[in-house]
Amino acid sequence: MGEAFFSAVTEPIRYGGPDSTNPLEFKVWQPDRLVLGKPMVEWLRPGVCFWHSFAWDGRDMFGIGTLDRPWLAVTDEMAGARARLAAAFEFFAKLGTPYYCFHDRDVAPEGEGYAQFRANLDALADEAAGYQERTGVRLLWGTANLFTHPRYQGGASTNPDPEVFAYAAAQVKHMLEVTQRLGGQNYVLWGGREGYDTLLNTDLRREREQLARFLAMVAEHKAKIGFTGQLLIEPKPMEPTKHQYDYDTQSVHGFLARHGLEGQYRANIEANHATLAGHSFHHEVAYAAANGMLGSIDANRGDPQNGWDTDQFPNSVEDLALPLYEIIRAGGIAPGGFNFDAKLRRQSVDRSDLFHAHIGGLDTLAMALLVAADLVERGDLAANTQARYAGWDGELGRSILAGSLSLADLEAKVASGEVSPVRQSGGQERLENVVNRSIWSVGRKA
Repeated sequence: MGEAFFSAVTEPIRYGGPDSTNPLEFKVWQPDRLVLGKPMVEWLRPGVCFWHSFAWDGRDMFGIGTLDRPWLAVTDEMAGARARLAAAFEFFAKLGTPYYCFHDRDVAPEGEGYAQFRANLDALADEAAGYQERTGVRLLWGTANLFTHPRYQGGASTNPDPEVFAYAAAQVKHMLEVTQRLGGQNYVLWGGREGYDTLLNTDLRREREQLARFLAMVAEHKAKIGFTGQLLIEPKPMEPTKHQYDYDTQSVHGFLARHGLEGQYRANIEANHATLAGHSFHHEVAYAAANGMLGSIDANRGDPQNGWDTDQFPNSVEDLALPLYEIIRAGGIAPGGFNFDAKLRRQSVDRSDLFHAHIGGLDTLAMALLVAADLVERGDLAANTQARYAGWDGELGRSILAGSLSLADLEAKVASGEVSPVRQSGGQERLENVVNRSIWSVGRKA
């Protein structure tokens, strides 16, 4: 595979067990370990994101890049792109994750116009296919970057200029075809600037109609080319815009239903986006699972003291256990997975820090999966919920939902004393203790 960019890591990362003191060994993550009859790797289907890990040098709005990334120092654009691919697949192979994800612009230089960009992407996709064959690493999902270039300053599909809409459509068409060629199992649309900065110059009705037409066109092209993967929309409430139309999973669901697109798309849920929307990650996953919207996960976290998308690696078993509980009860997340859309801190300048971050993220996910499985096996949460709603399975509840009782009928039952509600405890604190019991129990046994 050419030059070793990660020469400090000479062997693939292995499982060392919970007592291992080697920072370059997994403590919990074992891909083949059976959990409720299914290997860990099939429950989690983890992937590495290309953009933060290999196309970003640590720069932010306050400073230039800080990270040691020699592949980004190559001055020739295509040679640099090939160096990024080599570094990425060397990392994937040594870490041992089965999947990766990328935007078209993560891999291919823009060049001079769309034709050259497309040619660059095609050439590099061919090379990526070769790396996939040699390493066994597969594409979890692909997507097009419709937010970085200045042409997208006012959005892509929601742009006031139809020529920008057309350019974005061309870019998505081609990237969807590249994703199919590489065996990608999903395709994601993230509306990075599909929103507004001010209502003073925004036509909300028009922009939402444009977005709906764009999504319909993508679904139509998926069918035309026979792409069998999932189409996913990644919700986010704000940043970089003041407001985005794909605010959260429920907003996306409602938008799809309103425009006749329900069933065409599912949600790619990001933990940090959930908290920016004022929700918990658990809420977003639970809503998606309950409404047929669960597609895939971007695994990361925010910092509660920062009001922006910090994209930190997940490190809390407690935060991940309940979302995984919902995923297990839904039967799993395939063909989606858990993509580490997370980046190092700017002071984590060593190349080996990428390994430490992903090892920690994988171990955290694996432990959370074990806790979630324990909660499912014990059955306390499910039994409590079933008992709490048991009245709806009785004659009164069934009659209300069947539409056989009117408001007048219900008033008569209340007035006669036939209906006389008795309050029952929700038992939240007891149930929180149930969750903690599984966390502590699994932690002792792991």
